[in-house]
Amino acid sequence: MSKQPRVVAGLGRPETTQETAARKAESSRIYRSSQTFRNLIAALIATVAVVAIIVFAVPRGEPTEQPAIDVAKIAADVESSSQRPVVVPDLDDFWRVNAAGLEGGAPTVWNITLAPSAERERGFIRVAQAFDADVSWAPFMLGGLAPTGTETIDGRAWDVFDLGDRGTANVSYALGTQAGSDYVLLYGSRSAESTRELAESLSGQINDVEDAE
Repeated sequence: MSKQPRVVAGLGRPETTQETAARKAESSRIYRSSQTFRNLIAALIATVAVVAIIVFAVPRGEPTEQPAIDVAKIAADVESSSQRPVVVPDLDDFWRVNAAGLEGGAPTVWNITLAPSAERERGFIRVAQAFDADVSWAPFMLGGLAPTGTETIDGRAWDVFDLGDRGTANVSYALGTQAGSDYVLLYGSRSAESTRELAESLSGQINDVEDAE
């Protein structure tokens, strides 16, 4: 006696050949989809584990401290190549040198950029010695501002450039003085008091430049 086809609940009759094939195909699709999702989760977990190993296993030391800039050596090279004396600040622990070098152009300028050593201190002052220049050069560095006054510091006359509302986050105050045939300009974002203190500390150096001519 032949086996009768099974009646499918919901149909009230046996499945047709097409319905059976469609049901099996759908079951296979659902199975493959679930396997793909499981594989995706497993791959994600494995990736996170690898990243965690890299993050925690790779040694991370302190940032490498940048070597100090040897201003005296750079200045000696500049003096040798330009055949003229340049300002070389004798700095205390308050300042660190961020950059030093000769900038070509008209005029040629010897630049030293100073910033406070302490993390809590902000701002900078650039010491710029323009070769064969005078006060008329300074406005080119200060957005066109001419001197707003003069001040005597340690017996030397300085041009004052108080930018006031015209100042920026980079330059708010400057002092300049003639040193023989050169013009020395101190400018940056430090306070007027801080700039004056630096100017006073440079008096001896500027006198040496002036006397060497």
